[in-house]
Amino acid sequence: MADLKNEAPKMSFVSRLSYGVGHVLNDLTASMWFSYLLIYLHQVKNFNNKLAGDLMLIGQVSDALATPFIGYESDRTKGVCKMGKRKSWHLVGTLCVACSFPFLFIGCITCNHAPDWAQFVYFVPFVVIFQFGWASTQISHLSLIPDLTPNESERVGLNGLRYAFTVLSNLAVFGIAWLLLALGSNSDTTKLSDKDASKFRDLVFIVVGTGLVFSFIFHIGTKEKRTEILDPEFSHGRDALEKTTSGSLQRSAKCNRMSTTDWLKEPQFFQVGVLYMCTRLYVNLSQVYLPMYLVETLELDKTNIAIVPLVVYVSGFFTSLIMKPVNKLVGRKVTYIIGIVFAVGSCVWIHFLSSTTAMQVFGVAVLMGVGGSTMLITSLAMTSDLIGDNTESGAFVYGAMSFTDKLSNGIAVEIIQLLHPCVDCCPLCLPFYRLVQSVVPGSCAILGFVVLLTLLPQKLGTRWRDKVELTVDPPFQNGSLPAVCDDDCDEKSPLLKKNINTSPVVTERLSSNSPQTTTILHTSMNSPPVDVEAIK
Repeated sequence: MADLKNEAPKMSFVSRLSYGVGHVLNDLTASMWFSYLLIYLHQVKNFNNKLAGDLMLIGQVSDALATPFIGYESDRTKGVCKMGKRKSWHLVGTLCVACSFPFLFIGCITCNHAPDWAQFVYFVPFVVIFQFGWASTQISHLSLIPDLTPNESERVGLNGLRYAFTVLSNLAVFGIAWLLLALGSNSDTTKLSDKDASKFRDLVFIVVGTGLVFSFIFHIGTKEKRTEILDPEFSHGRDALEKTTSGSLQRSAKCNRMSTTDWLKEPQFFQVGVLYMCTRLYVNLSQVYLPMYLVETLELDKTNIAIVPLVVYVSGFFTSLIMKPVNKLVGRKVTYIIGIVFAVGSCVWIHFLSSTTAMQVFGVAVLMGVGGSTMLITSLAMTSDLIGDNTESGAFVYGAMSFTDKLSNGIAVEIIQLLHPCVDCCPLCLPFYRLVQSVVPGSCAILGFVVLLTLLPQKLGTRWRDKVELTVDPPFQNGSLPAVCDDDCDEKSPLLKKNINTSPVVTERLSSNSPQTTTILHTSMNSPPVDVEAIK
């Protein structure tokens, strides 16, 4: 079965490219959300620090609550307008994002000078709609990977391509932001102020317009329907199986399925979930507070809130290009450890920087880009390995992973904002943002390493339920194969058990070297296939 998956035809370049651009709108808006929302509220709108944190918390909690619901429904719905279920949810999310996100950066219409709490109430509905749409697009796009190809190498390539466009999207946001801040009006001042509000407004319109173009390309070029490839031996064995054991193949397929409750019983589900959460915490928190660290702690020019993140994502982009061969050469787990080394190294370096050594921040940015890119791509590949062939519930898995990611990020930002030493910026902000930018992401990377240690002795994708001790069904003890699987049979029990006490009749059948017998055993049970010689 593994050979069959690896020998599956590769996707065409156009198919891979159209899939890769399907998350660009989300990437562009997420870059603005994480990199510029807090600094826009703090220094352009002079928003209260706690209310700014509350706004981001509401957004992350809304995303976290919507994610498992969308994942569950995405697996159940049939799609609309002749589109598949994944692309249907992708379209819904695209429309929600495009219609809500611009309102967060164009100011409160007719109430721009109202008290902060009143503007807070105004922004909340747009934040909730945006996060629902963002989650819908993210889950549907991630869930397409196992559906598009069964080839593990191809899946890693799609994850790498997806992240490459994430990096390019961030590069576009930071590049455009740098041009607007450096060349626009009020460019002669080095500090952000309310006079820069128009630049953020222009940036958000450019971002949303560009993202919609790429979403259109995705829907035109990506075909959701999955093509199943069967070799002649499989087809021949299936026909023989249907003649001799009516319904046993259907039972095999049914028993291999993973329901929501099945996933919740798998230890690897929680291990990979925590690993992905730690990765996202490192990437997102370092992105959220990097602009504040640059302008408050290092006292750099305002254009650096675009230039330094630009360096981070350039480093991440070049790293993403070699992730596929590196994963293939040293494996997922070693690759993730390499990413942790770079990530922790950047945090240690940040802790010792000051305004006199501020230019070293560009070296830090390179380490951050390499570490974050390596950890993120590898953790996504691990999630895909965890799902394996159970694509029928892939959206639930990605939804659960994203749930922990969004909720933990929202809580972390809220706690940091509550610990902020002052309502407005003051000298205490200088050590505060240094501590936040070094200790918090570094701790997340170290926690990810601890979780990875628990996965080292395990093979990703193995099922806990498959380790249950095997016993023989009564029909086998009588020397005959089961004919029908009743509706109320135990779907989680294997078809063959470990301690087989075969009768002469069964031994006679298993002694046959015909392709029918071998194929029946390989296609009617959970993986790995039964070794006929071992049974004899």
